[in-house]
Amino acid sequence: MGFGRWFPLDQAAVHAPAGPGVYQVRLAHGLVAYPTGRSAMIRYGATDDLRAAVAELARAYAGREWLCRFADPAADGMDARTRSPDDLLAELMTAFHRRFGAPPGLPE
Repeated sequence: MGFGRWFPLDQAAVHAPAGPGVYQVRLAHGLVAYPTGRSAMIRYGATDDLRAAVAELARAYAGREWLCRFADPAADGMDARTRSPDDLLAELMTAFHRRFGAPPGLPE
């Protein structure tokens, strides 16, 4: 699945596509240790309203140096009309868990 460019979390809602979709959040600096590796990725989400969800996330974690980007199912030739954000999220979460041995999580 393809994703667009990264935006600082506090600015991401302005750039978020309207409507449903999937987003990723990562640390701007550093990595989180997972059981089988390290990754900057800390969160994936699926929602019916990307702008509202990302704005709420930015409010909840104000001041964090996190980056956010949005899935672009068309980038890989997927038809977003036939795949729900929840289906896409499940695919991403499964792949992350398989690679890192745990789901993405917030840094301690």
